[in-house]
Amino acid sequence: MKGAFSFRPTLWPTLLTVPAVLVLIALGTWQMDRLAWKRALIAEAEANLAEPPVTLPARIETPETWELRRVQVRGRFLHEKEMYLTSRTRNGHVGFGIVTPFLREDGRALLVHRGWVPMDRKDPATRADGLSSGAVAIEGVLRTDKPKGWLTPANEPENNLWFHVDLPAMAAFAGVTPVVPLLLEAAPDSDPGVYPVADPPRIELADNHLSYATIWYSLAAGLLVIYFLYHRRTRP
Repeated sequence: MKGAFSFRPTLWPTLLTVPAVLVLIALGTWQMDRLAWKRALIAEAEANLAEPPVTLPARIETPETWELRRVQVRGRFLHEKEMYLTSRTRNGHVGFGIVTPFLREDGRALLVHRGWVPMDRKDPATRADGLSSGAVAIEGVLRTDKPKGWLTPANEPENNLWFHVDLPAMAAFAGVTPVVPLLLEAAPDSDPGVYPVADPPRIELADNHLSYATIWYSLAAGLLVIYFLYHRRTRP
C-alpha cells in the first residue's frame, strides 16, 4: 500500500515564500492595471487619427491633449532654416529626417517634420522640386515633445545634427519665436517633390503589459508549487 502525503510547512521557507508570492501577485496586478490604461490611450489615439483634420488654433495651452490630432494650417516654409534628424532609417536605408520651421499666417512658428531623405539628398539643392515657395496649406498629425532616451546621443546644434527632437532648442537654433509647443508630422502628400518622403502616422505605444503580468503571475505560481513540493512528506 502506498504511503499517504502530509503537508508540514516550516518557519523560514514560509516567511520567505509568502511575502515573495504577494509581491509577485501585486506586480502582476499592477501590470494589468497598466494594460487597461495603455489600451485606453491607444483607443484614444486611434479615435484622434480617425477624426477629420481641424484648423490649428492660435494658442495651445495643453499640448498633451493634442497628441496625434490631425490638423491643417496655412503659412509658408522657412526652408533656409531646415534642420536634420540624423540616423533615421527607412526600408533599411539610413538618411535624415527633415524638420523645417513653418511660419503661420498669424506670425506664429510651427516646427514641421516633413519626412525622410537619403544621405545623398541632405543638401536642399538636390531636391529643389520638394521646396514649396509662398503660402501653402498643409495637413499633418501633432506630436508632443518626448524626453531624450538615456542611450540617445546628445544633439549637435553646432553641426545642425539632431539625434532627438528638442522643440525649444530647435526653435532657438532656427531663431523662430513664439513656437507652438508641438511637432507637426506632415501628411504623405504635403510636399510636391519626391523628397522628403513622409510616412502615414503611427501609434508608437508599446503594449507589453499582458506579457509582463503573465511573467509575474507565473513566477508566483511556480514559487508556490516549489513551496508545496518542498514541504510534502510521505507517510508510511
